[in-house]
Amino acid sequence: MNPDLQFELDPWIKWLRPAAGAKVRLLYFPAAGASAVSGLSWRQILPPYIDALGVQLPGRGERFQEPPISDLRVIVRALVAATRPLRDRPYVLFGHSLGALIAFELTRALRRNSERLPIHLFAAAHRAPQVPQTDPPVHQLPEGDFVAELLRLGGMAPEILADRDLMELLLPALRADFAIHETYTYVDEPPLACPITACGGLEDAEVSFEELAAWRQQTSSAFELRRFKGGHFFVHSEGQALIETINTKLPQYRHLV
Repeated sequence: MNPDLQFELDPWIKWLRPAAGAKVRLLYFPAAGASAVSGLSWRQILPPYIDALGVQLPGRGERFQEPPISDLRVIVRALVAATRPLRDRPYVLFGHSLGALIAFELTRALRRNSERLPIHLFAAAHRAPQVPQTDPPVHQLPEGDFVAELLRLGGMAPEILADRDLMELLLPALRADFAIHETYTYVDEPPLACPITACGGLEDAEVSFEELAAWRQQTSSAFELRRFKGGHFFVHSEGQALIETINTKLPQYRHLV
């Protein structure tokens, strides 16, 4: 437990890098199928003014025995409650792929509840939420076809995808996450008041420049689009560059340790 905190974390939240005296919290929302820990691979090189936590959805990590949830509304309601103790100081949300969509909808739910909002939202490798889904759904495909789609997308080692026993354990959570993405219906609301930075991979074949740029419509504050080396999973290889980006968005906190 972080020495600054006097409470136990909800199962939905996991410490990734506690930092005593940190002035800002970073809450990380991993991509489909990923656990909180496997998502933020660069957590150990975060600056000391930031501590990091991750969202741990049911069906992965220490919550492996719990049934996965494919209803985004249920997930958001749970996270509104689970994150409440963490919002005692400035915080940012960083969502990768599906995680960006969850982070966005959590922020809108917090606004509807008149609760403390993040000081910045980082949306990585996901089209703006108002951009319609055009790819055919895959979450109900037969196992072989679904695994082939996972192989095409990357992000999972081929040897894992080829291990049928292991995939039998992993597929329920993966299908649930893809179902969240593919059944999502955008509801129009006013833009958020917090700044948004959209992050994308230069070689990402899944999310175009235009789809990333459309995040501009979701904030009445500052917006920036940053692109990095790599494809859809650039967040794993470009940690230092991402930290530098985060630093530029939090100038008032960088000198506070």
